[in-house]
Amino acid sequence: MSTHTPTTPDRWSLDSWFTGLGAPDYTAFKSNLVKDLADFRAQADALSHQTPEIARVILALETLGERLGHLSAYLGCLSADDANDEAVKADEAWIATLKAENIKLHASLRSTLAALDDANFNTLLAEPSLDNAAHALRRMRYEGTHQMPSEMEALAADLNVNGLHAWGRLYDTLTGKMEFEMTFPDGHTETVPMSRRRALMSEPDRNLREAAFHAGQKPWNDHALTLAAGLNGISGTRLTLYQKRGQPHFLDAPLFDSAISRESLDAMLDAIHTHIDLPRRALRKAAQLQGTTALHYFDLEAPQISPPDETPLTWDEACATVDRSFSNAYPKLGAYFREMLANRWIEAQPRHGKRPGAFCTGSRLLREERCYMTFHNTVHDMVTLAHEVGHAWHSCVLRPARTYASKYPMTLAETASNFGEMILLDGLLNASDVSPATRAYLLDQEMLRSHAYLINIPMRYEFEKSLYTERANGELSVSRMQELMTAAQRKLYGDTLLEDGTDPMFWAYKMHFFITGVSFYNFPYVFGYLLSQALFARFKSEGQSFLPHYEAFLSKTGSATCEQVVKQTLGEDLTNPTFWSTAIQAITPALTAYEKL
Repeated sequence: MSTHTPTTPDRWSLDSWFTGLGAPDYTAFKSNLVKDLADFRAQADALSHQTPEIARVILALETLGERLGHLSAYLGCLSADDANDEAVKADEAWIATLKAENIKLHASLRSTLAALDDANFNTLLAEPSLDNAAHALRRMRYEGTHQMPSEMEALAADLNVNGLHAWGRLYDTLTGKMEFEMTFPDGHTETVPMSRRRALMSEPDRNLREAAFHAGQKPWNDHALTLAAGLNGISGTRLTLYQKRGQPHFLDAPLFDSAISRESLDAMLDAIHTHIDLPRRALRKAAQLQGTTALHYFDLEAPQISPPDETPLTWDEACATVDRSFSNAYPKLGAYFREMLANRWIEAQPRHGKRPGAFCTGSRLLREERCYMTFHNTVHDMVTLAHEVGHAWHSCVLRPARTYASKYPMTLAETASNFGEMILLDGLLNASDVSPATRAYLLDQEMLRSHAYLINIPMRYEFEKSLYTERANGELSVSRMQELMTAAQRKLYGDTLLEDGTDPMFWAYKMHFFITGVSFYNFPYVFGYLLSQALFARFKSEGQSFLPHYEAFLSKTGSATCEQVVKQTLGEDLTNPTFWSTAIQAITPALTAYEKL
């Protein structure tokens, strides 16, 4: 690992949110929020169902939601930053009770909206104070038709604090503290934090990848029973709630959360399976380049073509490269990225105790964004940086919108992040001074992305779909989860994996399966990747004159369904497999060039 000391800040600052955990401003904010939630709860129970009164409730909940989200995001940042901070863990558990109260209040509002007839609901939408909230309110009204009686929803919210969400907190705590003893190819032994394992498995040295894979498997195997209990608990709780809420299929809720129809999802997945040999061709070429008949799971995120100078990428260099690519293609995005760095809104420093993964969060209260990742001197990490800044820019564009018009689904969130990635990679590939060796390396990186989105993430979907199908009949054992994971990998990867090249424990260390706030945290990534391909093709065709249209697309994402946003922006039909096939086939020129290396 590079010992370079960066001049570009790689540690974020949360000081504008609070001066510290337990500081006077933090304590006062907590106290006021608890009091106001309690006061509102008492008032809400006595409110009439007249539309002006309902409008007042909606506005109050919108404001309370901003404050609760601000505090929750702060604690989430602290928890990721230091998984060993017990005080943060205690406050995360505490705030879960406030979130439960907020859920109860919204459940009551949804029931009220569902009980309104069309005339009264339209009168409510016409209230001036609810301008631009119609989409959110229609969604709430629909949810109100698929929820249990208020007292049961309140009980479910309370139980989830110490049930469903407790499993998620356990996972974060357990994995944040995980370490493993690893013997490196040069013979030295080191205690490695689990957050570094993925970077090690992205190294060009195959012996290093193999060592990290096998040594890093031990903690996951040691904790397999606990992790299986967690996944059984999460999926079982959801299935029970779906049944009680009148949602007959386990995909109904994630599709609604993603603001897409089953027809659109099926059209996308059908197109992927139809064209599955395109990304498989990239994996076959990767195996050829490394001199094996096929790949092992620890080969999948590794470059087969090393950077020409073979020197580690420093944080300063990564930031300069992202800045240059953004600024040349999209000047406003470049300026925003520089603002994030100057304000110390990005956390990237590698150190023990950090939670694995990367995310973007923010405060609607302050209209500020934050990005979290761990930089380990790889191009993969630089692409992650562009990905998370793409998310942050999306939130920045939506700053002027009211909170109820700013909550976009993951499907459209992942479109913005992938658009950021594509700007970076396209800028690198088309730089005037790029050498043939560098171009070859970047093509390799682009094929890594296509594999991730068109094979690996659909594989996660197949596993999770099988998991929920079988969980309806009872708990799954560790061995059964391993079997389902292996079957999903074989289905999507086909002959591109070695006979002994699967990873049956992938279900345990892929954090997405253990996120309790949203289920099926997988297909939205594929959706975002392919939709970003369509957007980027339009951008390449029209140039910077397209960017105002792109920002219009981002600004609509909190106030329409995916189908509506795409129809209004691109004039395309997401339920048509041809749209998705065209997006998938957009990788063909890069794939063909890669195969000629």
